[in-house]
Amino acid sequence: MTKLRIGIIGAGGIAQARHIPTLLKNEEVTVEAVYDLNMDAAAAAAGRFNIPKIMNSYQELFGEVEAVVICTPNKYHAEIAIAALHAGVHVLCEKPMALTSMEAESMIEASKVTGKVLSIAFHYRFMKESIAAKKAVDAGDIGNPLVVRVKALRRRKVPGWGVFTNKDLQGGGSLIDYGCHLLDLSLWLIGNPAPTEVTGTSYNALSRVPGQVNQWGAFDHIAFNVDDHVTGYIKFENGTSLLLETSWSNNIKEDVIEEVSISGDKGGLDVFPFSLNYSKHGMLFNSEAAWLPGEDDPSIPQAQNFIDACLGRAEQIVKPEEALQVTQIIEAIYESSDSGKAVAVYTENREGGLLP
Repeated sequence: MTKLRIGIIGAGGIAQARHIPTLLKNEEVTVEAVYDLNMDAAAAAAGRFNIPKIMNSYQELFGEVEAVVICTPNKYHAEIAIAALHAGVHVLCEKPMALTSMEAESMIEASKVTGKVLSIAFHYRFMKESIAAKKAVDAGDIGNPLVVRVKALRRRKVPGWGVFTNKDLQGGGSLIDYGCHLLDLSLWLIGNPAPTEVTGTSYNALSRVPGQVNQWGAFDHIAFNVDDHVTGYIKFENGTSLLLETSWSNNIKEDVIEEVSISGDKGGLDVFPFSLNYSKHGMLFNSEAAWLPGEDDPSIPQAQNFIDACLGRAEQIVKPEEALQVTQIIEAIYESSDSGKAVAVYTENREGGLLP
């Protein structure tokens, strides 16, 4: 059996904790090469996972593989993805897709021109609960979605490693790093309707206070210049609205809160844990699933879907145009926070910009 040859660009935590181990379990691929700007990190990853080749540049790596997984800081996603696609290489890029919607659009154009697969690693879509919720929504179990409520909250868990608090390299903090996952999931569940207006507020007050407790290591509170808490309100062309709250540092009782709930005109659902909520015979019901099919580790079906798409056997679950929408909304939330005004989101029939 001919195996799909894959390379890793960026040898940090997400590559070594998720992508490389997952790919090594798959009998249809080989991990042929790794590149990192930090050659010591590349060598460490190669040694740990028995990756045959350490490359001197990502351009050099393209000649050794048919597909790549991009695990670099966000700033380099677009540059490397576009170069890979034009080199004839399929791309699975870590989230978020890019720093800006303009960069994301350029990535999509490169994919269309070259005919190569471009997918973004929004792995929450591949969770069992998410797949069950998608089936329920698509089957009409809740009717037309009206209101979506999204919470992605952590209690004092600012990532103290890597470059997560570097705005130049990452583009932001809790929203672009963490909240993007559940934002993407919620948009996918309701069919990615066109957003029309976004209002948002971002904060970084907590993480700038000296001596704050942080469960995920030390960071420089003086240099901290990204968001650690964000709220957003999104309106869509079809009348649906979405309320979003995300945080690395929330003062909540729980360690983590991850919630996506959708209210429709016939019923509602909660994703974590999966539950259908409806009325019948003059009574109210909540139906929580006793068992859900699928993998416990969403990285496994995510990798398989990318492999299948590269081999022409399946459509991508995460389409780049949908990932672009996430970037557009994140961009608009930050813009709204900076301006103090609502932001109109660009569509084919509408010019974007601040609303009066």
